[in-house]
Amino acid sequence: MLKNYRLQFGGKVTKALKLEYSKSKNWKDGKFHNLETTNFGLPISKIPLYIYKQLSKGKADPQEPLPVLPLDLEQFKKASDKTKIVWYGHSAILMNMNGTIILIDPMLGYNTTPIAPMANKRFSLNTLDLIDNFPEIDVILLSHDHYDHLDFDSIKKLTGKTKQFIVALGLKRHLVRWGVSPELITEMDWWQQTNVSDIQLTFTPTRHFSGRGLKDRDQSLWGGWAIKNKNENIWFSGDGGYGNHFKEIGEKLGPFDFGFMECGQYNDLWKIIHLFPDEAIKAAKDAQVKKIMPVHWCGFSLSFQHGWTEPAEDFFEEATKNNIDFILPQLGQLFDIELRQISKWWKNH
Repeated sequence: MLKNYRLQFGGKVTKALKLEYSKSKNWKDGKFHNLETTNFGLPISKIPLYIYKQLSKGKADPQEPLPVLPLDLEQFKKASDKTKIVWYGHSAILMNMNGTIILIDPMLGYNTTPIAPMANKRFSLNTLDLIDNFPEIDVILLSHDHYDHLDFDSIKKLTGKTKQFIVALGLKRHLVRWGVSPELITEMDWWQQTNVSDIQLTFTPTRHFSGRGLKDRDQSLWGGWAIKNKNENIWFSGDGGYGNHFKEIGEKLGPFDFGFMECGQYNDLWKIIHLFPDEAIKAAKDAQVKKIMPVHWCGFSLSFQHGWTEPAEDFFEEATKNNIDFILPQLGQLFDIELRQISKWWKNH
């Protein structure tokens, strides 16, 4: 038990690794930096309010566990020119892009606080078991090393059925610590590109931070993913606050046919590092995204500021007001980017 607890922190940052990271232009003064000044911290005066919101967070959760639709593996693997997608809540996304199976930020564990005395439990039950029905994964994409995106239990289950890991610069040490072969891991700096089959992958910047313990703050990078083949151009925004980088992403890599936009777990104290629904719409416009879907919600209560349905409701309202095409699929629903919004399914839970 103690060994697993220690493993949760991932790999340690060595002098050799820091020397390697220092080759990045985004590394300065012993850590990675955002493109814009981002001074994030919790003022002492705000700590009592933050604790109060933590203690009262139960009212933000669904009253019953949220169901996850079972994966129709035959339909998911069936050949198609359109990318097939399944969302499992928060930022966990399974994709079949022209026969290449991609899994993004597969946090399918039940708890985002494995090193804390109190568990922050998932809204759905037995989600780790979903991995048993997944096909062989061609590539796992990891945006950053926070516990709600990089999960020890999920990686341990996925390692034996994953061909390749493409990850933010600095994450390799965690995966190696957890038993993934180094030869299977490719680290990416912002704007770097690589190919998997006929798919071009680009690691895009965000305005965020990283770290799994007290001593590794900003010792790995954070970002999003542009995923493009001859038929579709799809973007996963990753976690991060609003900034000028969205327009740069659109200018360099857009327009995008579809975008997974971070929209959930926002908090007034975190505004600089997370998107509110109206900012998610604005960021999508900046990045030239034609159709959008909110992610980073419907998995856990992390911000303690909003109820679990508020990101969806506010996103729905903002996207409609701005006349932007969007969808909010159910957990586990198999869809492609042609899906039309039918109903507010979350009102039934």
